[in-house]
Amino acid sequence: MLQSYKGARLLLVHAHPDDETINNGATMALYAALGAQVTLVTCTRGEEGEVLVPELSHLASSESDQLGPHREIELANAMKALGISDFRFLGDVSTRYRDSGMMGTPQNERPDVFWQADLTTSSDFLARVIDEIKPHVLITYDEIGGYGHPDHIQAHRVAMAAAERSNWSIPKIYWNTIPKSVIADGIEKMKALGSDFFGAESVDDLPFAKDDEFVTTLIDGNKYVQAKMDAM
Repeated sequence: MLQSYKGARLLLVHAHPDDETINNGATMALYAALGAQVTLVTCTRGEEGEVLVPELSHLASSESDQLGPHREIELANAMKALGISDFRFLGDVSTRYRDSGMMGTPQNERPDVFWQADLTTSSDFLARVIDEIKPHVLITYDEIGGYGHPDHIQAHRVAMAAAERSNWSIPKIYWNTIPKSVIADGIEKMKALGSDFFGAESVDDLPFAKDDEFVTTLIDGNKYVQAKMDAM
């Protein structure tokens, strides 16, 4: 029987709506079900996301530029599926950060995007959240943002700076990654299905794969896969 985590506090810092579910959905659902207080801070509203659903194509930034408000709704629905009630966006009523798009694009040069945000100001916003909820664990990206997205990198920088600036000393900070052994197993299973989803012959070609020895915490979230799929 799993132990209760009532009184434990977990803070996750992610870049766009859906990043939290993709990276940590089962983990969030597991700890929420065990009684922990789980707080999500999302840094942008994902305005520059690729729209894969044809009937929503009009929301794209190149069209009506209404993808951000739509993804706010999607995020709220995802959090309901995971059992999370405390989720917020970085900033305040006068400051909100826009999705930066990819490096080298015109969107990335806009002054209001997260990539261009002042690190002191943005980390101060997050430091206030840390001082408020006093998390025992902080989860965010590694120093390359997993695969190099500028908003993921910036979320890492802001999270680490906020941890230093806050009055509360966070006992444990974890960066998202996947052990190479897990990725290698996934590649083989995808190949067996005729898929080259990973686009790599070797785990060494994938920036988000780390040697198993560097992965210090493994969470068995198998019981919460359906909650994650519902959130997706």
